[in-house]
Amino acid sequence: MPRIAYVNGRYVPHAAAVVHIEDRGLQFADSAYEVIAVMNGHFADEAGHLDRLERSLGELKIALPMPRRALRLVMREFVQRNRLKNASLYMQVTRGAAPRDFKFPANVKPALVMTIRPASFGKLVARKAVTVPDIRWKRRDIKTTALVAQVLAKQAAIEKGAYEALMVDDGGFITEGSSTNAWIVDKSNNLVTRPTQNNMILKGVTRNAMQALCKKEKIKIVERPFTVQEAYQAAEVFTTAAVSLVTPIVEIDGRKIGDGKVGAVTSKILSSYLAYAADPEQKQENWSAR
Repeated sequence: MPRIAYVNGRYVPHAAAVVHIEDRGLQFADSAYEVIAVMNGHFADEAGHLDRLERSLGELKIALPMPRRALRLVMREFVQRNRLKNASLYMQVTRGAAPRDFKFPANVKPALVMTIRPASFGKLVARKAVTVPDIRWKRRDIKTTALVAQVLAKQAAIEKGAYEALMVDDGGFITEGSSTNAWIVDKSNNLVTRPTQNNMILKGVTRNAMQALCKKEKIKIVERPFTVQEAYQAAEVFTTAAVSLVTPIVEIDGRKIGDGKVGAVTSKILSSYLAYAADPEQKQENWSAR
């Protein structure tokens, strides 16, 4: 069936969806976005994603284009019109369209666009990764559309035959993936992930849910920076994101991780998340990005 897009209050054919040439998201990346998984007709971690969107917009001093309750209704109507049960919903809010000028325009209404595409969930696929320097700006906690550094990192991975690029700071510590949060399982079976303080990484909504589930499963989590060398020597490495969920990384920079197979901790975490996501009653649990 034809795809439907949402553009500033209108549901339009995807191929005909357009924004103003002077939209500030287009000209300045003056905008924030979220990607939300639709799993069996339900939004996964909806509250957390909308919390994070509001936070990002607040940091950018952009207003929500409509009240949250209305936005949730639009999201549901949008999914229904596309007749999808399992999908990836992309939502972007920009400061709006105005004559090009660096300063904030006055009396301009924020713009909202949404697109959607089918997605599948639940399969663990072993992947390769490479490391690249982290060249992003310092406000990584804001989920802005200024993603050129991540685009370059992802392309570097693709050109080396890998799935993901793990970005490395000046101290030799992995920050996160180009579009994911990064985790390792150390030799003591502890789950290690970088802390979110100091705005050095994006506070992933899926990451937050995984942490809460790990506590329920009695999996010990240690929040601290970890080096590239630690990742090479880890028992398991995986990444998390809203749509890919949990992705095992079995090779980094040509070095095999552990036994080169999907690990038991990685598998357990994905199973726990899928059970959580399958229960509609848990969708509003507040494991938010605040």
